[in-house]
Amino acid sequence: MALFGQVDEKGELHLVNHLGLRLKGDPEQVLAAVEKGTFSPDDVEWSAGRGHDADYIDRVRDVDADTPARFNADPGRLYEASGCAGKLVVFAVRLDTFPAEKDTAVFYLGTNSTGKLEDLRRAVLSQFDEMPIAGEYLHRDTFEIADHYGRDTVVAIRYLGTKHLPFFFAMKEKIDLLSQKVSFFPDALGDRVLQAMSRLFPSQVPKRIMAYHKRFEHHLMLKVSGQFADTLRPWLQEFCKDGDMASFECTADEGKLAFLHRFAAAGAAGRYAAVNRKTTGGMMALDVGLRRNDREWFEKLPPEVDNKLVVKLYYGHFFCHVMHQDYVVKQGQDPVAVEHEMWPLLDKRGARYPAEHNVGHLYNAPQSMLDHYRSLDPCNCMNPGIGRSTKRKNWVAESV
Repeated sequence: MALFGQVDEKGELHLVNHLGLRLKGDPEQVLAAVEKGTFSPDDVEWSAGRGHDADYIDRVRDVDADTPARFNADPGRLYEASGCAGKLVVFAVRLDTFPAEKDTAVFYLGTNSTGKLEDLRRAVLSQFDEMPIAGEYLHRDTFEIADHYGRDTVVAIRYLGTKHLPFFFAMKEKIDLLSQKVSFFPDALGDRVLQAMSRLFPSQVPKRIMAYHKRFEHHLMLKVSGQFADTLRPWLQEFCKDGDMASFECTADEGKLAFLHRFAAAGAAGRYAAVNRKTTGGMMALDVGLRRNDREWFEKLPPEVDNKLVVKLYYGHFFCHVMHQDYVVKQGQDPVAVEHEMWPLLDKRGARYPAEHNVGHLYNAPQSMLDHYRSLDPCNCMNPGIGRSTKRKNWVAESV
């Protein structure tokens, strides 16, 4: 459900209102009404459609399927503004909401066996009526890098809240611009300043979780409702009794810090690469949708690729098998070239990428996605070249 501007095959711009809100007047009046919120509940068309993926839970639960649960180019999830990639001018979207769980519990799990972790994923998705709220995976190396290079992020959110993050990002950008203008300042000055400040703070990782870091290679944070926790608590004790996995229920503070630590991991590789720019060759990031039935989900790179890397960071959304994979390459290596070497390996595994982010102008969009783009923008005048497609008017082939 969206309100968007669309250019037709004649090159004429139209405002399309598929929000499910009765908005009167010319386009400028409609846009003003949405911006100011000058509409009432009586203007809502409750039967206009839905603003969520109604089949998602069933799809994630199908753990024997030979395809990923979700990925950006899934043709079943492309509709108008959804996945439009700049082919429409999107002014507003309407999403379905649901009440947040007030009574929740967080379990922290550790193991050295990827098979044991996969067994848990399949069991939780298959044997219970209720789904977890979140299930976040973290590899030991990612855990350590996040603790050292994402500590300031955890401190900022823990004590100041997320509302102050835009301010810190803006300040970092200003410092980086200053370092570009003043020759004697080092590159990535903003990251260097923040990294120096982070050393003033102790590790934000709770002691029990840090102990798991020393014992286990693979970590999982499992957040569930209070009702599900009552069922899951004894089940986890039974599941972990063979010793291949251990778990404990977090206190409220431990649970909060566990997920903050996972959040900080998302920017840790970038900080590492920026601070160590003189001794590394840059970084690349992949977000990969793995097959739902992939038991060998943890990546094993061939030596000819692995030898080009300094750091490999793995973390992600474990129950839907969407993994974030960040790499820092050795000095003298081209990150883009190394990434291109990885693509055939992912294709061989039946993975789809990018899973969450768009194809941009870096990845080849599959035909189903190109068909979606052409239906939205028949004259190819909005964001031409997306998905490495033709930039020619009216989608004329490059060979013409």
